[in-house]
Amino acid sequence: MFEELLEEIAQKNGLRGVSTSLKLATGLGALLLTLSATGYPGPLFIALALTGALLLLARIDPRTLVEVYAAPCSFAVMGVVVIVLVSGGSGGAWSWQPLPWLSLSITPEGINRGWMVLCRTLGGVASLLFVALTTPMTDLFVVMRSCRVPPALIELVMVVYRTIFILLDQLVRCYHAQVMRLGYSTRREAVRSFATLCGAVFIASWNAGEDQIRAREMRCYDGRLVPLGGTRPIEARPVLAVAGFLALGVVVTVLSGGMTLPGGAG
Repeated sequence: MFEELLEEIAQKNGLRGVSTSLKLATGLGALLLTLSATGYPGPLFIALALTGALLLLARIDPRTLVEVYAAPCSFAVMGVVVIVLVSGGSGGAWSWQPLPWLSLSITPEGINRGWMVLCRTLGGVASLLFVALTTPMTDLFVVMRSCRVPPALIELVMVVYRTIFILLDQLVRCYHAQVMRLGYSTRREAVRSFATLCGAVFIASWNAGEDQIRAREMRCYDGRLVPLGGTRPIEARPVLAVAGFLALGVVVTVLSGGMTLPGGAG
């Protein structure tokens, strides 16, 4: 994702012109519904709906979306496997006790618990990615300022955000220079190049940070960064769409409360 950062995607997506407040309301509302759901259909509906919105409305490239989903979903699947094996329960289809204090089994209760955790993870990831892929950080800074967030906190977030890009830029530059010099041709050279890369990125980032400080001082920096940009108007159609989505999510979550997979107890 070095060549296609999330910030670039957020700047060019199809929902760029929608009010930031509405997108935040959608993501936070969906996240709250996912966390409060007691049955799997609610989080699963939110995950599918927001993923469809990213593909159809925001026009995010499907391959990019798969890459973004890959890391959290892989971690979630590994956790779900552990939950299924150690949850226990009655009527297990398979069991094994490799150690006196460790018993592994596959039961309907464990499968339902793991499935619920997986659906909640998918719903939460989709909620966060909806905001991350459709809302640039510069717009979030403006919303933070309008919500009366302390200026010192906003400035700290802006500096950290800027520093992340400095680190990524230095990392990509150093890595490409090493690749052009066959720094990863063998395993031994790869280990040596990686160690050199870490040190070079730290030094280059430190120098880039000092250059940034000098640049601010040359522009009469007085200790306060002002977020640029304005708030977008809230239009009727997006408001109705968000309200309809959240209302439908509430209905699905309430009606499916306690629902489990067939053959398992709630």
